[in-house]
Amino acid sequence: MANTVQARKRARQSAVRRVHNMSLRSELRTAIKKVRKAVVAGDKVAAQSVFKDSQCVIDSIADKSIIHKNTAARYKSRLAAAIKAL
Repeated sequence: MANTVQARKRARQSAVRRVHNMSLRSELRTAIKKVRKAVVAGDKVAAQSVFKDSQCVIDSIADKSIIHKNTAARYKSRLAAAIKAL
């Protein structure tokens, strides 16, 4: 357990930040699942429109350093390749 005042404050801040980051990461996973679901359904037009929205979500979460920028690029690349393969 934290002993100093500043360590206790850091522990409080970390707990709040962790919850916030978890919600953002959940939003990311949901966006990716929506695209994959559209790809599995075989609907290229729907997949492209969902992918367009998902790109914004992926980029914004990468900008906030929840995930690395290269990880975001990899997600987008693989989703785009899956849509193109339809």
